[in-house]
Amino acid sequence: MANRGPDNQQRNGNKPKFSIIALILLVIVFTFFGNQIFRLFTASKQEQVSYDRFLTAANDNLIQEAEISTDQIAYTLREDVENDEKILYYTTRLPDVELTDVVNTMQANGVEFAGVQPEDDTFSFLFSWVIFPILLFLIFSLIMRIVANRTGGGIGGGIGGIGSIGKSKAKVYMEKETGVTFRDVAGQDEAKESLVEIIDFLHNPKKYTAIGAKLPKGALLVGSPGTGKTLLAKAVAGEAHVPFFSISGSDFVEMFVGVGASRVRDLFQEASKVAPAIIFIDEIDAIGRSRDSKFGGNDEREQTLNQLLAEIDGFDSSKGVVILAATNRPEVLDKALLRAGRFDRRIIVDRPNLEGRYQTLLVHTRNIRLAEDVDLRKLAQATAGAVGADLANLVNEAALRAVRMGRQAVNQQDLLVSFETVIAGTEKKGTVLTDMEKRIVAYHEVGHALVAALRKHSQPVSKITIVPHTSGALGYTMQMPEEEKYLNSKEELLIQLQTLLGGRAAEQTVFGIQTTGAANDIQRATELARRMVTQFGMSDKIGLMALAATQSEYLDGQAYMDCAQTTAATADDEVRTLLSSCYESAKQLLRDNRALLDEISLYLLQKETITGDELMAYVNADSNRLPAAETEGEQ
Repeated sequence: MANRGPDNQQRNGNKPKFSIIALILLVIVFTFFGNQIFRLFTASKQEQVSYDRFLTAANDNLIQEAEISTDQIAYTLREDVENDEKILYYTTRLPDVELTDVVNTMQANGVEFAGVQPEDDTFSFLFSWVIFPILLFLIFSLIMRIVANRTGGGIGGGIGGIGSIGKSKAKVYMEKETGVTFRDVAGQDEAKESLVEIIDFLHNPKKYTAIGAKLPKGALLVGSPGTGKTLLAKAVAGEAHVPFFSISGSDFVEMFVGVGASRVRDLFQEASKVAPAIIFIDEIDAIGRSRDSKFGGNDEREQTLNQLLAEIDGFDSSKGVVILAATNRPEVLDKALLRAGRFDRRIIVDRPNLEGRYQTLLVHTRNIRLAEDVDLRKLAQATAGAVGADLANLVNEAALRAVRMGRQAVNQQDLLVSFETVIAGTEKKGTVLTDMEKRIVAYHEVGHALVAALRKHSQPVSKITIVPHTSGALGYTMQMPEEEKYLNSKEELLIQLQTLLGGRAAEQTVFGIQTTGAANDIQRATELARRMVTQFGMSDKIGLMALAATQSEYLDGQAYMDCAQTTAATADDEVRTLLSSCYESAKQLLRDNRALLDEISLYLLQKETITGDELMAYVNADSNRLPAAETEGEQ
């Protein structure tokens, strides 16, 4: 019952507006069509007749009443009145025709008739050119005001101009209305620590000002998509207990020049009125791009950025207004926006480490019913490089799978299968491969796995399958790291290259053919080899020289060459030589262990999916081959 009050007030507040519009529409309708409406109510039927029919009725004394105007004659018949029928007949009066004889005839027959005076053209002129445009403007203004109130002031309107188009679109959260606190954020302890200090400053400013410390004006949250930048901002709203203004950078920019700047001014004015307060601008790169136009300009985005810089400099941080912003493209932001005194802090929201992924999984499984065999630490170990959004999706997919399987709780198998679904897609049960294709795929995947199992410094294999998946893979080999690593040696990267090329090496060794199944492997191997040569300084010919720079570090992380064309050609030769060397090493390793390759491939053809433990059981049975394989791997 308590929720009905605001709804009733809103409905009651809209009634006068609709009443005014209805009244204006009625005035217009009666002004234009009043005569026709009157006739509609006074006569149940209307019929247009020819002029000669009117003359015949007048001469034969059939007319009961008549009304003669300058352009029309309307009349009723005696027999219709006697039969209680109300039919109004009307005809167009012919110009330059005298009706004296007709009028005398009707007067002699006792017909009641009247003449209608011509309308004054002055009123018609005033109505057409003054009153009617004013009425249209009033109706349009009222409609725009109603729409603006319902959409938060985005369209604007009303008497006096489109006044609310420059109003801020920020959503205001008070205290814990977002439903998110720091308890719901895991794996970002350093970022939370910086934000907790800002919140504490808002609550206890004297503790900091006593030694002369000033409140930071702004903090920029930087990180890859899905790491939890917006979630952190919502957690700040839940913890701050102060007004929290949340808006996206794209909400400032409109097609009208000057609207964005007006919205920036309005946002800071509203925040200053209720200070202490926090302003959060998501995707600030939408308005904060670098002003690098060679031709200058006065466009909407540049005006909005200039106004934002002016507002940040203009307000006093002692009043307690803090600006938070989030972006995953800090390299495109204007340098003036990033200088000290505006965004004083850059908070990196990075991909979580092993412990961070474990804590994140604990948060996302808080409301999930888990079976006793669930080991979240093992899952956290398998999901290296995953962000919070990936882990949330993984847990949700596991819960959906448990429901599909008819279970009441999520088990470890659900989580692992969901992880595989995220990286490889679901199984394509309808795909039918020929026997030859199955053999090629089996040898291809065992080639990857066997190279990884026989080399030192490689990640252990956890699963091999030749079941096609929706990602396009006809099979895949999954490796699970034993520990979190932040550095890789050149030897470890060479092993990765040999493992990636092991599939093509197995195809060439066993069948003497090359298939399209190695396309993704070659692409990944080429990218890794190029980074080794151009960024990691692992080429003897190039030496310690960086030839490529990374763009969009927190997005795709693509690198572009920054060197002379001859140097780039030399780098391409080095990449080709490196890949060829690793490919030959992989082929030699598989030739030396051909019997093991055939045995494991036959077993995989029978079962379609095998685990890493089953693979190692075959490898350890032929452990006498390992010394030679390890020696080959060090070449």
